[in-house]
Amino acid sequence: MKGEVVELLIPAGSLEVLKVAVDYGADAVYIGGQHFGLRAKAHNFSIEDMREGAKYAHERGVKVYVTINIFAHNYDIEGIKTYFEEIKDTGIDAIIVSDPGIFSLARKMLPNMEIHISTQANNTNYLTYQYWHEMGAKRVVAARELSMAELAEIREKCDPELEIEAFIHGAMCISYSGRCLLSAYFTGRDANHGACTHPCRWKFSVVEEERPGEYLPVEEDERGTYIFNSKDLCMIEYIPELIKAGVYSFKIEGRMKTALYVAAVTRTYRKAIDDYLKSPELYKQNIESYKDEISACTFRQFTTGFYFGKPDHETQIYDSNTYIKNYTYIGMIEDFEVISGDDDSKNVIKVEFSQKNKFLLGDEVEVMAYDRNLICMVSAIEDEKGNAMESAPHPKQKLFVTLTSDEDLQSLVKRKMIIRQKCDDNPDNG
Repeated sequence: MKGEVVELLIPAGSLEVLKVAVDYGADAVYIGGQHFGLRAKAHNFSIEDMREGAKYAHERGVKVYVTINIFAHNYDIEGIKTYFEEIKDTGIDAIIVSDPGIFSLARKMLPNMEIHISTQANNTNYLTYQYWHEMGAKRVVAARELSMAELAEIREKCDPELEIEAFIHGAMCISYSGRCLLSAYFTGRDANHGACTHPCRWKFSVVEEERPGEYLPVEEDERGTYIFNSKDLCMIEYIPELIKAGVYSFKIEGRMKTALYVAAVTRTYRKAIDDYLKSPELYKQNIESYKDEISACTFRQFTTGFYFGKPDHETQIYDSNTYIKNYTYIGMIEDFEVISGDDDSKNVIKVEFSQKNKFLLGDEVEVMAYDRNLICMVSAIEDEKGNAMESAPHPKQKLFVTLTSDEDLQSLVKRKMIIRQKCDDNPDNG
């Protein structure tokens, strides 16, 4: 059933994360090049990375889309022409654009390439969807401001060949589909050229016109208030409604997220979609487990956005600008070997990885297999020279870590699996 009824579309800000998304269950991955996308602070992909990523994905039946969704100025045009020539033979499956001029240019220069219309184009009615389809677009990404009922009407009134993509999980913007002026005003970084500094998460005060310099706090409690700070979108409980509304591509936000985030979100939505397609009852039975696992990601509390009516004050977070973090990213398995010697050897492995965050000898960690979490004990830590270590405090250090478990690690663990550790305490942001 995978990818036939709906597509699970996952973000990747680097080649490493693309491979994680593919391995953990994506049907498609969307990425940005080093120019002309709306996530300038993500690592992003060189042309060679695109080529390697497309090859890796295609070998596993997964598609790759590239965002070229800035609002282009005159000085961007020649660069975009060169960029189209460069990406032509990388093997990518589609480009995502928002600018009608860039769309027209892509049709001429990339005649065999699928073109998807970005949410940045503010696609809010069925006439807009029909227009883009008549112009040659394969897919239109819904504006985040649409309700479930509006999406269903768009699906009903548009050509069935036109695919509808919609965001189902991730950060929400205070501005209309990302059209934010605050970043450019405060920092000179243009949100619509990929350099947003997210001032919507900052703490604000009020200044009365006749009292310049007197800052009046808008207080929710003693820490102040964050009046533009939205909760994160999460539609894990509404897979049936999205499918019935005619959404084909389920899009996750987050090209600046870690491999841990991508692995957890991908695996959870993959299971939820597959369970529902297998049996609606099975999906209902597992709702709580999906919610538990999705909450293992870094998040900012959850909302259903505009899907069931316009958001109100309950969709905002007024007392904090920080994330809830329930797990720490330890590393990604680059290689491993089974420790032989006794009948329990299949439960002991030595894994090699570059450490992301601190952990200690004797700690309990989890290996994120593709269908479960493997609880393991850290029974030994060694550096590259074979020296024993009591702790691993240095990020990016190459380590060789012996893990023991009650489960069969030998048959379940694979390269590129994520290792994470549950946070012991979590005040506000973890």
